[in-house]
Amino acid sequence: MTVQAPVMARERLSERVRSVPPSGIRKFFDVIATMPDVISLGVGEPDFTTPPQIIEEGVRSLRAGRTHYTSNYGTIELRRALAAHLERLYGVSYDPAGEICVTVGASEAVAATMAALVDPGDEVVLHEEATTGPSTRWASWRCSAS
Repeated sequence: MTVQAPVMARERLSERVRSVPPSGIRKFFDVIATMPDVISLGVGEPDFTTPPQIIEEGVRSLRAGRTHYTSNYGTIELRRALAAHLERLYGVSYDPAGEICVTVGASEAVAATMAALVDPGDEVVLHEEATTGPSTRWASWRCSAS
């Protein structure tokens, strides 16, 4: 069930992109998607529909005109709420104006962190669980370290 890009499209991609191996975890999710009795909790997807109050809040936000791009760091209101949550939960203090950045998910966060901190030739060590062998959890992140 793997979808391949048309040959012409593949030829237009950079060598860097063409050299990225297919993600094993994405192949796994493609297989899981064909199994009707399996609930996939992968790729950050919950096994439930968005609750009505969340949907309504989204609609209210749209009607209020909140339809434009926000700061690349996330809105300051969200960063303040996250800072307060982290302090309540873990007793740690972060400045929402300069120490919190919101991403759409873990993969984006890891890729952005790698791009900011790692140079070509630097060594990156990815932890693998000794009891279970190589893990698929790092499959897409290995590319960020390359």
